[in-house]
Amino acid sequence: GEPLPFKQRDIVHRGCAIECRINAEDPASNFRPSPGLITRWHPPGGPGVRLDTHAVAGYRVPPNYDSLVAKLLVYQPTRADALACMRRALDEFLIEGIHTTIPLHREIMRHPAFQAGQVDTTFIERTWMPSTNKS
Repeated sequence: GEPLPFKQRDIVHRGCAIECRINAEDPASNFRPSPGLITRWHPPGGPGVRLDTHAVAGYRVPPNYDSLVAKLLVYQPTRADALACMRRALDEFLIEGIHTTIPLHREIMRHPAFQAGQVDTTFIERTWMPSTNKS
């Protein structure tokens, strides 16, 4: 390919983005798929919050396809601000009728190691214990 017109040292960091993939799965049951009818849907909103989704109340999550229900993204000037924004957005996000990965994402965002940026690809298997909080 062609050389880029800039160098790595020329790139300036501008804020922090975090994405949570909301799947129709039950983390407390080894991420078993959770197809079914979404009976209640209350998405988060506000400055710096974006939700990419096809789901609404009344949508039936099929059993034979990708379990992705939504991508929840936040952008803020700092990592601390982005974490706070994502925690708020996850707390606002309400989906009923199916199990989702929202409780897992809530726990991850509140975990001290994640907040400190001390994570790797084994973080979940090393630190996460399913809670009794389901939604």
